[in-house]
Amino acid sequence: MMNGYQHLGLDERRHIYQLAATGRSVHQIAASLQRHRSTIYRELKRNQHLDDEPVFRGYFPTAAQTMADRRRVRGGKIARKPELAAYIADRLSAAWSPEQIAGYLRRHRGNREAVCHETIYQFVYGPDGRSQGLWRLLPVARRSRRQRYARKPRGLHIPLANTIGKRPSEIGNRSSFGHWEGDLMIFRLEYGKANLTSLVERRSRFTILARNPSRHSAGVMSGIQHHLHMLPPSLRQSITFDRGTEFAAFVTLQKKLAMTSYFCLPSAPWQKGSVENSNGRIRRFLPSDTDLALLSDKEIQAVADRINSTPRKCLNYRTPHDVLGEQITLLNAR
Repeated sequence: MMNGYQHLGLDERRHIYQLAATGRSVHQIAASLQRHRSTIYRELKRNQHLDDEPVFRGYFPTAAQTMADRRRVRGGKIARKPELAAYIADRLSAAWSPEQIAGYLRRHRGNREAVCHETIYQFVYGPDGRSQGLWRLLPVARRSRRQRYARKPRGLHIPLANTIGKRPSEIGNRSSFGHWEGDLMIFRLEYGKANLTSLVERRSRFTILARNPSRHSAGVMSGIQHHLHMLPPSLRQSITFDRGTEFAAFVTLQKKLAMTSYFCLPSAPWQKGSVENSNGRIRRFLPSDTDLALLSDKEIQAVADRINSTPRKCLNYRTPHDVLGEQITLLNAR
């Protein structure tokens, strides 16, 4: 047997064709070529020429070589299908992530056009994708892929009853609606003190953006109250924050909306992962160098609408808008 695997070449494929034509078994062909029998099995199965006319069906060395060469085109399935490559580029420009594109293709177009998200990333960062600048369309537009880092810890004294460890299990496992996460999105100081509160409903991943003139806690809580008070009580039961001082007036939500507030442990923003994930999506359209004073409330709402109308893998590729809308319809029907 050969030391180390090497792809079959045209000469070996001609040898396989000649031996198979004389009625030799796969074991005999493998022994003659000093190849493993599985290599021969795969070769005969994968590189069969299929034709409408039975007389032209079978294993032919030049046709087998052509099919094998096509599979080894750099970029794989996407590079071999210009229509698929164009579709992926179009969806990336519509702010879909590679995982969302892969999931949608698998769900709606079947196995013929299904690709995994890793294949899409390899295409984006490969020669063809780089020549089109597709990396700029990714959720986090980096020239190369690198790991992320947690943000710095923030301090705030939280009563024991409001720590995340006291949060009921139904909130952690997302078994019911009405449990939110909140965070503050800060922008460059030279543009003033304006910021955004991002709110995410844990089960549906529905996102709300609220503009704040400053980081004062009373104003931040007032904005949250304004945006959530129109929801049915069952859809505004609790909210989870980090320990930033902007959330110090959390008791306001308990008095005004009967919402219980919970807080992450120090240096553990991942405990409110839904809103952290949503913030990353929002930053695609509102990066840290955005001047909020130049944006109208309608433009900010358009960002939230775009996020809420994008399919999510965690929702089986439904949109947050659809999931929360279905729950509101059920509540109204009771």
